[in-house]
Amino acid sequence: MISISSSRQPASAILLIHCPDSKGIVATVSEFIYKNNGNITNLDQHVDVKRKVFFMRVEWELDNFIIPDNKIGEYFDTLIAKKFDMQWQLHFSHEVPRMAVFVSKQPHCLYDILSRWRSQELEVDIPLIISNHPELEPVARQFGIDFHWFEINGANKQEQEQDQLRLLAEHQIEFIVLARYMQILSASFIGQYKNKIINIHHSFLPAFPGAKPYHSAFERGVKVIGATSHYVTEELDAGPIIAQDIIRVSHADSVEDLIRKGRDLEKVILSRSIWHHVQRQILVYQNRTVVFS
Repeated sequence: MISISSSRQPASAILLIHCPDSKGIVATVSEFIYKNNGNITNLDQHVDVKRKVFFMRVEWELDNFIIPDNKIGEYFDTLIAKKFDMQWQLHFSHEVPRMAVFVSKQPHCLYDILSRWRSQELEVDIPLIISNHPELEPVARQFGIDFHWFEINGANKQEQEQDQLRLLAEHQIEFIVLARYMQILSASFIGQYKNKIINIHHSFLPAFPGAKPYHSAFERGVKVIGATSHYVTEELDAGPIIAQDIIRVSHADSVEDLIRKGRDLEKVILSRSIWHHVQRQILVYQNRTVVFS
């Protein structure tokens, strides 16, 4: 089930495309929209010259569009996509994606997401929060969201993940956000949500691995710290990167300062990635992302 947005903005369709680069793609797609009485409100494109791959995101108003919503994909595929050997996704602005948040004990990213959700900055449905610890249940209760605690150890991990997947399917979850969820997901779990699990971590890897990267970075006197958000793949912390940023630090900063500044950056970068995902601005190709504005 997909919720319908209450936004007063005109309903629009969003088409994400990638295909071998060739002449006439923009003109052909634009003509398809124009001839069916659509008004393009946003069009962005990129060509990977080295790989000869074309990427595009185009959005148009649906108010007077001739083709019914449930037939647009069929028409586009038949008339255009097959001709250009396109991989494509079609989304609608009035559909509100359903998101699950996975957490452990650290609350900073969770609070930031829920605050943006409550203020309607992030237009998503959040039916549930899943955790491997009980500590953050009061936060979920504060925001009126169901909290599900799965105690995970080496003996029950597979069984617990299957129960989590059943719960996600029951709530028809479209994508997952790991808001400092300190568990490694199995390949079988990730496979159920390919390019639909967003993670956040500090950007000290691989130089400062382990449980206390900020302490290690402090000892080395680092001058910048950062955060990276990416889609989860089977290879740990090596998925397609969505967003990154850094802030400068100095000798005057303590370990506690580094941790505070790093966590502040983590929550901003994670929410930025969620925004791009929800706005249908991301295309993944060969473990890289094209993030349209």
